[in-house]
Amino acid sequence: MSAAPALRADLASLVALLGRELHRAGVPVSSAETDCLARVLELCRPTTVDELYWCARVSLLRSVDSLAPFDALFALVFRGLVDIADHRGQAAPVSPSPEAGTAPWSRPSPPTGPAPAGPGQVPAAAGDHDAATTRALRAIASCEEQLTEASFGELDEDELRALAPLLHRLLTALPTRLSRRRRRSPRGDAVDVRGTLRRSTRSGGDPSRVVRRSRRRKPRRLVALLDVSASMEPFARAYLHLLWGAARAHAEVFVFGTRLTRLTAALRLGGPDLALRRAVASVPDWGGGTRIGHALQLFMDRYGRRGMAHGAVVLIVSDGWERDDPALLGAQMRALAGRAHRVVWVNPRVAAAGFAPETGGMSAALPFVDALVSGHSVKALVEVLEAAGR
Repeated sequence: MSAAPALRADLASLVALLGRELHRAGVPVSSAETDCLARVLELCRPTTVDELYWCARVSLLRSVDSLAPFDALFALVFRGLVDIADHRGQAAPVSPSPEAGTAPWSRPSPPTGPAPAGPGQVPAAAGDHDAATTRALRAIASCEEQLTEASFGELDEDELRALAPLLHRLLTALPTRLSRRRRRSPRGDAVDVRGTLRRSTRSGGDPSRVVRRSRRRKPRRLVALLDVSASMEPFARAYLHLLWGAARAHAEVFVFGTRLTRLTAALRLGGPDLALRRAVASVPDWGGGTRIGHALQLFMDRYGRRGMAHGAVVLIVSDGWERDDPALLGAQMRALAGRAHRVVWVNPRVAAAGFAPETGGMSAALPFVDALVSGHSVKALVEVLEAAGR
C-alpha cells in the first residue's frame, strides 16, 4: 500500500471530525471550508499543533464572531498541547458568566455528562461519543508530529512511507556559491564603469545613472556517500528517500558497504518508488560489512580527484564503524577535505546519550570533518541542511 492513500484518509478524517464538531458548537462550516482545509493541510503539512491551529482558522472561519467558539473547541480537543491565547498573540477570550458580568476564559474540564452550552463554549459531550471524537482528533493531528521526532531506526515500513513525501522535498535546494562572472543588478556591489560611460552618451556625456554589477549565486555541487552496511540499514532506507530528491536536483549519490556504487542515474529515472527499488536492486553489498576507507579511496581515484569533489559539499552518512585499518580512512579524508568546500559527516549514533567518537573509523575521520551531526530523525535533519548549506 502506498503512502498517499493513507495520508488522504487521515486528512479526510481530521477535516470531517473538525467540521462536524464546529457545526455542533454553532460555527457555520460548509463543505467549501472543509475542502479548503483539506487542501491547505495537504500543501502545508503542519508538524505542530500551533501550525494546525492556523491552518484550520484561516480555512474554516468566515468572521471574527466565530473565533471564540472555535478557540474553545480547539482548546478542548488539544488540551495540554497548545495555549490558544498565547499563540495568537492576543488576550485570552472571555465568556459571559451568568452570575457576574464576564470572567476570563479558562480551559474547560473534561466533560462528565450532558450539559447546556454557554455563550462561546462548546456543547457538552454526550457520553463516550465526544470522548472518542476527541481522542481521534488528537491522534490524527499528532501522528505526523510524532513521526518527525522518532528515530529513523524505529520506523516501520508504513511509517517510512508516510514520511517519504516530506523527505523527498527536504534536500531539493542545493547549497549555493557565488559565480565568477558578474551581471547587471540595480543593487550590485561593484560599479560597471564601461556600462556607465555607454549609458552617459544618452544624456550628453553626463553619467547621471550609475550601472552596477553583482555576482549571481549558482548551485554548488553536492556529493552524498551513504553507508548501507548492516549497522546502518535502518537509516539507509530513510536517507535514500532524502537523496532521491537531491539526485533530482542534480546532486551526486553514492552508496557503500564493502564496495562503492554510484546511484545517481538510478535515482533520477522514474518516480520515487520505482527509482528506489531500482537503486536498492543495483547494490550487491546492501546490509553487508563496512569498508569506509576503501570506498573513499575508490571514490577519490575514480571521481574525486577528477573534479567531482572540487569545491563540493560532501555529505557522508555513516556510523563510522570501520572494518579495515583506520589509517586508510584518515588518509582519504585528508585528501577529500583538501578538495571539497565542506565535509559534513552524519552519524545517527551522535544522538545517543553519552556518545563519544571513539571508534577507530570515526576518530580517524573527525579531524577532517567540518560538521558532525546526528540526522537520526526528520527534526534532526534541520542540522544536516544547515551544515550543508553553510
